[in-house]
Amino acid sequence: MNEKELMILKLIRQNPFLSQQEMAEQLNMSRPALANIISGLTRQGKIVGRAYILPAENEVICIGGANMDRKFHIKGKALLSTSNPATVTQSIGGVSRNIAENLGRLGHHVSLLTGAGKDSDWNAIKESSESYMNVSNVEQFQNASTGSYTAILDEQGEMILAVANMDVYDLLMPDVLMKHEAAMSNAACIVMDLNCPKETVESIKELALVRHIPFALIPVSSPKMNRMPENLQGVTWFICNRDEAATYLSSTITSEEDWKKAVQALLDKGAENVVITAGSKGVYAASKEVAVKNYAAIQINGVEDVTGAGDAFVGALLHSWIRQEPFAESIQNGLMNAAKTLQCAFTVRPDLSANKLKKELEE
Repeated sequence: MNEKELMILKLIRQNPFLSQQEMAEQLNMSRPALANIISGLTRQGKIVGRAYILPAENEVICIGGANMDRKFHIKGKALLSTSNPATVTQSIGGVSRNIAENLGRLGHHVSLLTGAGKDSDWNAIKESSESYMNVSNVEQFQNASTGSYTAILDEQGEMILAVANMDVYDLLMPDVLMKHEAAMSNAACIVMDLNCPKETVESIKELALVRHIPFALIPVSSPKMNRMPENLQGVTWFICNRDEAATYLSSTITSEEDWKKAVQALLDKGAENVVITAGSKGVYAASKEVAVKNYAAIQINGVEDVTGAGDAFVGALLHSWIRQEPFAESIQNGLMNAAKTLQCAFTVRPDLSANKLKKELEE
């Protein structure tokens, strides 16, 4: 056998599920040339069959951020323009990754699609995440750093300032994600955050619309609302906070009437279900069938950390909805998981399970 034949056999031994296109790209040759060599190897009896895999059905695919989160907790009153004594904790985060972990802990099959560097931060994220989600389809880029997020919190756990290095997600262009089109087409739901470029958000939304795939769109901050699609046709769930809604709608939201008008405006843009979170006031939500209503927050004694509560809400809401539970019950699942997450020091609470969440709602 010649050198190219040996290289092809080596690749197949390492991963018999590689497509011819993937092998051709790795070996820097054209796909037709590779196909000819494989045909020759088959005739020689060196290859006796072909492995085919089907896309996973009923899998939830989460697309977007997977970051290393660092939180600085200031001791005493926060002072600007000087050094503040603080303690620091490090954890795994990212909106889509957090939602994926919540769903994984709740018993769903979940796959994460994101971009990362080839660095120690990604290794840590992978090690922490792979028990709850499939991370084998993550795109690693040679000249990029894994996303990172640093938050400064006061003694009450409220955020003072946050900074983020998210440039790696700009590399998640449509052609990168469309390599996973078969898997997305068979998904129980696609969940996407706005860390991705606008053209990618538009592309996945259109795929969901054409293929009738449930699609949840989750903003990450007001500055990234410029990545929103022009309309929400094809969006099954749109879940945002007040500032994000106000930015997208070019409006202000202060009165009770403003909240309700904002939810209705988002429905009018095409979303099937809309939730605007309101912190201690709970959420304002509606669907094409359910009128706008304020759902009260679940009362708790003290807040340990606000980070991750919104992602916990989304994860538990989608968990309930995927199980075909009623609209109001799905909202209550989200509110309960958010409340319990606020009371723990972790971005995703480690005691979460479907049975535990059910018992908490029954108490």
